[in-house]
Amino acid sequence: MIPGSGNAGVVGRYGDAWKLRVAARAERGKANDATVELLSQTLGVAASDVSLIAGHTTRDKTVEITGLTAAEAERRLAR
Repeated sequence: MIPGSGNAGVVGRYGDAWKLRVAARAERGKANDATVELLSQTLGVAASDVSLIAGHTTRDKTVEITGLTAAEAERRLAR
């Protein structure tokens, strides 16, 4: 995740992960909230279905998506 970017969006693959840009700065959880919102919009799921489970204070995040298979999430992120 790249906080404080001008344009939010999914950049592409970064090794085994996905690289995201969010406009929010990394202060008081704003970038984490923006990451959850970006993923929910991109994947077409409710924000409540996206949970940040690791990486709250780092650029590398681990999220859990409820209601999508890993293959479907990959397909939607690749669009």
